[in-house]
Amino acid sequence: MERAIVHMDLDTFFVSCERRNNSQLNGIPLIIGGGDRGVVASCSYEARKFGVRSAMPIRMALRLCPDAKVIRGDHEMYSNLSHLVTEIIQNKVPVMEKASIDEFYLDLSGMDKFFGCYQWTEEIAASILKETGLPISFALSANKTVSKIGTGEAKPGRMEIKLQEIKPFLDPLSVKKIPMVGDKTFQLLSRVGIRTIHTLSEMPLLVLQQMIGENGRELWKKANGIDENPVIPYSERKSISTERTFTSDTMDIVELKRLLAGMAEQLAYQLRKEKWLTSTVAVKIRYANFDTETKQCKVAYTSADHTLSRVALDLFNKAYTRRMRLRLIGLRFTGLVHGNHQMNLFEDTEEQMSLYQTMDYLKNRFGSDAVGRASGFDFGK
Repeated sequence: MERAIVHMDLDTFFVSCERRNNSQLNGIPLIIGGGDRGVVASCSYEARKFGVRSAMPIRMALRLCPDAKVIRGDHEMYSNLSHLVTEIIQNKVPVMEKASIDEFYLDLSGMDKFFGCYQWTEEIAASILKETGLPISFALSANKTVSKIGTGEAKPGRMEIKLQEIKPFLDPLSVKKIPMVGDKTFQLLSRVGIRTIHTLSEMPLLVLQQMIGENGRELWKKANGIDENPVIPYSERKSISTERTFTSDTMDIVELKRLLAGMAEQLAYQLRKEKWLTSTVAVKIRYANFDTETKQCKVAYTSADHTLSRVALDLFNKAYTRRMRLRLIGLRFTGLVHGNHQMNLFEDTEEQMSLYQTMDYLKNRFGSDAVGRASGFDFGK
């Protein structure tokens, strides 16, 4: 049976959410992001015409498009609308994967015998627009890779790439259109003259593996329109946590705060690695007499450990009110949304983004304890 895989992507999601609530923002260059030292979280198509892009420093974006209106953004509204879109899609399709806060994969394989898959997807998109006011683009094809590339080419709009059309569709496109190709891989391929998907698809597999490594085979398959990866049914993780029970009860405040900061860093790294963002932080302490105190608070969606560590330490100060020894300390992040670093762009500076990318690269390569913030290390041992 021929697979029918749809990729759906909400158009300029944060911008569309703001325009949904304020029609005066329609048609003007709009930037969603942090302050003067922050970066662009999202921007309208009007701003993109001037060269503005996500993750670009706000100051640079305003130099390119000085008439743009900058809005800080409403994290809670974006999350609520994302959940609403998720529910609409889940109620209409047999299998749905939520790839991020604003994009989805649908497996409609076999549904064409009852209802045309493309027409069905159009009706889902129409329902989303009617019920939420949010426009959404999509592409239908035989696998996830081709449908995702198709959505990128169609935005804002929609398209279908049939099985016999896959190679003619992919061949002239830049290799950067393949989802797994980042800047470093693109530069490596460009140096040997591989700039289009067609050229990449004709590379001997062995040569490509020698150049790229273990990802060479997967890259070659994607260039040839081959992708067997399934659509993974969506289920949202509820929480992520850790705790430490001491062998000897302690009231060493410096050590307790160092431990808590280290917990926050490790959990934040796990969030980023698994592409989660948290909206609630909770700290638990247990006294030597087994009395337990828990304090929690809401935060803007994030996976940044400098933010989460600061909040955790504030909660610890509120929870630890007795001059008694502690036998346990714990940290939990809840209210998770499955997404990527995009939401963090509201609070990150360019320097912070570069720092996290470097730290995560080192942790991924050498282990989660390979590098960390000084506040999380015990230099006395």
